[in-house]
Amino acid sequence: MLSYLFSSPIAFVLSLIGMVVAITIHEFAHAKTADMLGDPTPRLQGRITLDPRAHLDLYGTLLLIIIGFGWGKPVQFDPFNLKNPRKDAAIISIAGPIANILLATLLSIILRLFIFFDAPIVSVLGQILFTPMILVNLMLAVFNMIPVHPLDGFKIVGGLLSREQARSWYQLERYGFVFLLMLIVPFGGQSMVSGILNPILDFLSMIFLP
Repeated sequence: MLSYLFSSPIAFVLSLIGMVVAITIHEFAHAKTADMLGDPTPRLQGRITLDPRAHLDLYGTLLLIIIGFGWGKPVQFDPFNLKNPRKDAAIISIAGPIANILLATLLSIILRLFIFFDAPIVSVLGQILFTPMILVNLMLAVFNMIPVHPLDGFKIVGGLLSREQARSWYQLERYGFVFLLMLIVPFGGQSMVSGILNPILDFLSMIFLP
């Protein structure tokens, strides 16, 4: 992503804005859902806000600028404040990807309306502004659905399993970062996560981008 800064500064800025918005919406959805399910922890930590400063992680943001891959500040919640800790944790986890999909859908609808009403200048501006945001939201949603700790997909799977199965599943949590590194580190010029995500993102792009 940093290469855009020199080759296409506008693309760099738009991609950065898209990622900041996507991360903010994603983490806000986690925090708001946890609060609605009875845990005040995110509210007490000031996470129920659309202010990006509450959700951006320093190192995650720096890596985002340098390599185009980063993360937001994880939303903390106390399972003991939840009525059904395992299933509620899954609901809190899936709220982030759903929020990104909803935002991508909204932007896609607005973009299609611009094109439908045949406003050339507005349509071009809409494509320039909205296309990076749609793609970033789709990427963040799909990436976080991978069932590897600390990604959202790990807790989502845990909430779908039986109690005994979930107990075995959560034992894999300690190896999460090892699995994640194996996914994102390139081998032979391409990372495993790219091989997994690219076909899905290509398919979604055909749906969301006019």
